[in-house]
Amino acid sequence: MSHSAFVRDAVLAWFDVHARDLPWRAADRTPWGVLVSEVMLQQTPVVRVAPAWRAWMDRWPEPGDLARAGTDDVLRAWDRLGYPRRALRLQDCARTVVERHDGVVPASEAELLALPGVGAYTAAAVMAFAHGRRSVVLDTNVRRVLARAAAGVALPAPSQTVAELRLAESFVPVDDALAARWAAASMELGALVCRARAPRCDACPLAHLCAWRSAGHPPDAHAARRRTQPWAGTDRQVRGRVMALLREALSPVPDAAVDAVWPDVRQLDRCVDGLVTDGLVARIPGPGPDDPVTYRLPA
Repeated sequence: MSHSAFVRDAVLAWFDVHARDLPWRAADRTPWGVLVSEVMLQQTPVVRVAPAWRAWMDRWPEPGDLARAGTDDVLRAWDRLGYPRRALRLQDCARTVVERHDGVVPASEAELLALPGVGAYTAAAVMAFAHGRRSVVLDTNVRRVLARAAAGVALPAPSQTVAELRLAESFVPVDDALAARWAAASMELGALVCRARAPRCDACPLAHLCAWRSAGHPPDAHAARRRTQPWAGTDRQVRGRVMALLREALSPVPDAAVDAVWPDVRQLDRCVDGLVTDGLVARIPGPGPDDPVTYRLPA
């Protein structure tokens, strides 16, 4: 048996015991529910996504429901998941599914890739987790598992490479159902055990098969290229405060109230302009030249 086959069998056996009970994995999941979960999970941890996903699916269980919703309601429902442009892209995606596919999430990778906000990873994930089809699902967690177990390095390169994609493809079983399960299992192992920081090697089913462990856990070769952006004082923090103010407001907010959320006027103006450009905030001129500008979520 090949090394990749041993790795697959070990990870799948581990997953049979340790898989988390996540709502988008339930037997009654829908392709739309899976797509929503994948968009929400981009850069947001499962613990924050799970309750938001349940509330979202209760409110907009089908693409047509979200397509007809007001954008302000969508942004309020997105709440503090972060990167609210994802909410706008998800609504654009819902509208496209309704217009082009009669409200049914397509089952081909090419059609999925043609949807707004759906990239290679999301398309592959929907193919695997919604439609049970073979695809190469390569997220950060899977990349890390394969980098360590097969390539013997602490972390993959900052940007995905062609060689890495080929390596990942070589691990995907031919059988559709088994391939979909491998995608979920390898992702789960990276999330729970083969973590970027403080990996739990003592609990890993690949401990005896891991090239990185066998090599003595060499340090990350790309450490100098990796930078973790701080939160405090960033444009992301400013944008988040403006969005929080508008989500909680029952009527348009005067510019004086917006000005009060951040002391750096230049940074605040830049962030508000960016939010307006991104379609996340509507700027409403006053009825007269001396009347204040107000802001609200787009309708």
